[in-house]
Amino acid sequence: MAVISPNIDLALIVNLFDTEFYASYNTRLIGGAEEPLYLPAKPGQEDFAQAGGPSYHRLFFREDYLASALHEVAHWCIAGSQRLLQEDFGYWYQPDGRTEEQQALFEAAEIKPQALEWMFSLACGQSFQMSIDNLSGGQSAPSERFTRHVSQQATEWCVPGALPARAEQFLQALSKAFSQPDARDPSHYRL
Repeated sequence: MAVISPNIDLALIVNLFDTEFYASYNTRLIGGAEEPLYLPAKPGQEDFAQAGGPSYHRLFFREDYLASALHEVAHWCIAGSQRLLQEDFGYWYQPDGRTEEQQALFEAAEIKPQALEWMFSLACGQSFQMSIDNLSGGQSAPSERFTRHVSQQATEWCVPGALPARAEQFLQALSKAFSQPDARDPSHYRL
């Protein structure tokens, strides 16, 4: 499996997202942010657009990190129609330094996005690393339970028709653009 330069990957991924979703969902993927963030366009923002501001939904990923881009797209692909109308999909983020209980809640919310990020990573020939996003909380590696749940979710999504529609669309676009092995092969997600 060939790994392409991350800079080429990012440009292609941003273009693929635009091609697949800008016209149909009025959403753009944008890099270079200090922190990832989803900002929906606000009703009546047409006046703002005429003043030079964007009238489209913006999905920002961190700096120039491929994993951040794929992870944010995964969150976006999973979000329901009501969440797409809310800043950061309506989620409250507990920063690094979470307690054990807070970390358990974080991991429960991250199973599906990380499983989908894993599939997207495979579809574009990139490695995937699960993130616990809690280094100062005393945890240095994902728990065995979290790892098992992410693996199980990715395996479940290997069944045709199981992926959310936008996730399916983006996975197909990535697979075609990067000519990688089938990201739906469940053997990729065995621990």
